[in-house]
Amino acid sequence: MNSLDAILLGIIQGITEFLPISSTAHLTLAGRFLGLIRADAPGEWTATIAIIQLGTAGSILAYFRNDLLSMLRSSVSDLRELPRARLEGFRAETKLAFLIVVGTVPIVLLGLLLKRVIEGTLTKDPTVIAWSLILLAMVLWWAERKGRRTRTLADKGLKDAVLVGLAQAVALVPGASRSGTTITAGLFLGFTREAAARFSFLLSIPAVLSSGLYQLYEVRAHLSQGDLTILALAVVSSGLTGYAAIALLLRYLKNHSTMVFIVYRILLGVCLLLFVQ
Repeated sequence: MNSLDAILLGIIQGITEFLPISSTAHLTLAGRFLGLIRADAPGEWTATIAIIQLGTAGSILAYFRNDLLSMLRSSVSDLRELPRARLEGFRAETKLAFLIVVGTVPIVLLGLLLKRVIEGTLTKDPTVIAWSLILLAMVLWWAERKGRRTRTLADKGLKDAVLVGLAQAVALVPGASRSGTTITAGLFLGFTREAAARFSFLLSIPAVLSSGLYQLYEVRAHLSQGDLTILALAVVSSGLTGYAAIALLLRYLKNHSTMVFIVYRILLGVCLLLFVQ
């Protein structure tokens, strides 16, 4: 991978991580086109994707910095009151932080259990990606039709966090899309599109950060100074484009449905089935 490849992959990651169209699918297709995926070492590509995602994790931290600082201060203050205080008396920011932790558990457990499958060739298969794009587009369309879209982030409870967390775990399937599965779950649960997207982004922070840092630690001994520079370019470009993508999507979802993304997913999936082997 050269510098131009790294910048291109970073831009693709930044744009597609937050739109419900699957960053993993687009990165894998780009990697195949650029000849960057080794058939004899598919795990290397899984590690590369995870490291590039550190940039978009950084963009979430930057965009939601005030929310995250508020959750941190509130959690520290409320936890100091234990065991005298009751959990139901905690502030909304503390509850949200707790729900993010709960919602992260499913993807961590499944990620560890399915580590070999995720790093194998199956998750790079264009046919798997294509059907995942199409099927999850249909589920998102159903959620758009059935969702009441009346609940806000303040209404989110433990059951919601568990269900959205399980939906996030589905994103381990390439082409599913982390934001796509979690926004879909949020819509089914009656949340507004913006609230579903906000929780989706916040929920992704622990999983994306831990995955990227773990993969970086795993391959550290095999990275030269040049490799680190190339990866840094990808991370920075993904972070910059990711920040813009968050702002644009949240603004877009205030007044628009996800139909444009549903149509795009189906068209891309069909093209992959017809033209990519």
